[in-house]
Amino acid sequence: MIPELLKESSRIFICAHVNPDGDAIGSTLALKHILERKGKRATVAVPNAFPDFLQWLPGSDTILVNTNAKHKEHIRAAIDEADLIVVCDLNQPARLAAMEELVVGSKAPRILIDHHLDPDPNFCQAMRSEPTMCATAEVICQMLCEAGEMEGITPEEATCLYAAMMCDTGAFSFNSNRPVIFEHVSRLLAHGIDKDQIYRNVFYTASEGRLRLQGYLLYASMKVLPGRHATIMTLTNEERRRFRIKNGDTEGFVNIPLTMLGIRLSIFINEDTEHPGTMKLSLRSVGSFPCDQMASRFFGGGGHRNASGGKLHCSMQEAVEKVKEAIECYAELLK
Repeated sequence: MIPELLKESSRIFICAHVNPDGDAIGSTLALKHILERKGKRATVAVPNAFPDFLQWLPGSDTILVNTNAKHKEHIRAAIDEADLIVVCDLNQPARLAAMEELVVGSKAPRILIDHHLDPDPNFCQAMRSEPTMCATAEVICQMLCEAGEMEGITPEEATCLYAAMMCDTGAFSFNSNRPVIFEHVSRLLAHGIDKDQIYRNVFYTASEGRLRLQGYLLYASMKVLPGRHATIMTLTNEERRRFRIKNGDTEGFVNIPLTMLGIRLSIFINEDTEHPGTMKLSLRSVGSFPCDQMASRFFGGGGHRNASGGKLHCSMQEAVEKVKEAIECYAELLK
């Protein structure tokens, strides 16, 4: 049904989740390029700003951001004119944040392309949900292969798809053991992409503030729970201002404690810049520890086994205590 809807539509609105990451931006841009190559008009929009380290991706300058006052009317108009809406990299409409009402209220049919667990069955008329896949970009690669179209993609499309998968697997360091992932990577490399330059574009763009903040957090903020093989790291908005942190500067911090011998779980509590008093939680683990279960049970979130997220509406101190409680409940699994 999805291939037919894409083929029959001419004005397509593409959107992704709030706080868009590499997979959200890379997969939506790849779709935009693919559809425009086929003569269709495609618009990409996201609920809020995306990290600076993704702004080199081909077509990133065309993305509409809903928190940008100049873009709001363009987004509304694009949704009103669309004869198809493609929702990428999210499983629940609430993850569209302020764009949810516009998207859900549209008369255009909606399709979902995603890799998260438990998609809302009532959200879209057609779904391609693949929780076993490493990224939404991998889902798109698989769809291209099934349609016999992988050989015809452009270097720009291949770059967006590779960057998306690379970002959602930590440069293929987690959730990337399935051989088919590297079959897709091989196909993308055949289109002349420079994977080394893509890596540098994403990971070698640290500001001075990011490096100094990283040192500060590891020294002054990180709490190690050796008996639980876990760490907790915190970041307040006051600390953000102190280090003059820019958009995207905290990306990947949650992964750093996992490089410590014996650590199986890392939790990063980050005060929401737009909603003070709301704490965003990122959870990362190694092995079989179920981050998704912990995030769902204690933090109203979810995700994947080794990479999940959630939120708490409380002070930072209260959030730390709640995280400690959650860790204690999973003490047996963390042995």
